[in-house]
Amino acid sequence: MSTFQERQRAFESKFAHDAEMQFKAVARRNKRLGLWAASLLGKTGDAAEDYAMEVIRADFEEAGHEDVFRKIAADLGHRADEATIRAKMEELLAEAKAELAEQG
Repeated sequence: MSTFQERQRAFESKFAHDAEMQFKAVARRNKRLGLWAASLLGKTGDAAEDYAMEVIRADFEEAGHEDVFRKIAADLGHRADEATIRAKMEELLAEAKAELAEQG
């Protein structure tokens, strides 16, 4: 195998790993975002977990994060404004990425 092929294979492996880690981080973020929103909605226990799963499923509606934002914003209504929701999304994504990096 040539050096070029080895480098290409290594690049493809890194790309696949990075994509997997991003997917896991976003899924963690969405679960935590769902639990955060559930608490603002007064949901606890199984109801909060069920709501978090709804948020995770909402992310599969379209590419990007807007589908999740729209769901949370619609459900929360006046309880949280756009800036608060977007800031929480960024905060939780950073936390999820840090955790995954820590776990190796």
